[in-house]
Amino acid sequence: MSELVPFGDSNMNRSSKTTCLLILSISTLASFPAFAEELAVKISREISSIKVMHNGSLISIQRNQNTKNRIADNYALTSRPCPRFCIQPIKLAPGIETVGELEVIGYLQQMQRDNNQILIIDSRTPDWVKKGTIPGSINIPWTSLNQDSGADSISIGEILENQFNATELDDDWDFSGAKTLVLFCNGMWCGQSANSIKALLKMGYPAEKLKWYRDGMQTWETLGLTTIK
Repeated sequence: MSELVPFGDSNMNRSSKTTCLLILSISTLASFPAFAEELAVKISREISSIKVMHNGSLISIQRNQNTKNRIADNYALTSRPCPRFCIQPIKLAPGIETVGELEVIGYLQQMQRDNNQILIIDSRTPDWVKKGTIPGSINIPWTSLNQDSGADSISIGEILENQFNATELDDDWDFSGAKTLVLFCNGMWCGQSANSIKALLKMGYPAEKLKWYRDGMQTWETLGLTTIK
């Protein structure tokens, strides 16, 4: 076995030094994600992909790299009956900011930087969530925030306190330390996240702390972005 020679050793010949420099350069390049294989289909000019934690696993969010990929059948219908599947407005309520995919990805990135004041919420019922959701989101069905749909005040209070960081004060709620919530559902024809937001507004949740990803899974899937079951 050859003896290891210190890199700066004067007895090392030029060929050995060149080899070491080459190995060092390759190792250094490999340690930086910026030098990873460039994706052909990026999220934006600046973002190829991001990594988020979902149920304890690190998941990469990127767009499908198959340029012939087509939207899933779950989102291929164009004419769902209204009422029920009616087109939602862009502006849901005063003070509610409507956001797009890049904003949602930005909130996901903030969450990964140990920002525990943000939650991405899938407002759909579990049967829809099983078909795929946005990595990094949690499922709080719209029915669990709406007393007209069977939710009781105690279970709603537990969500407000334990998950949204609100504080109960006698018969009222203090939302000064509450989290910023980004809610979504199936898209522009789905009222589940809209229902959740309206219910939270009635409880006194600050409008500036509620963000609405109106286009939801319909557009997320259309853009070929990663989903997880």
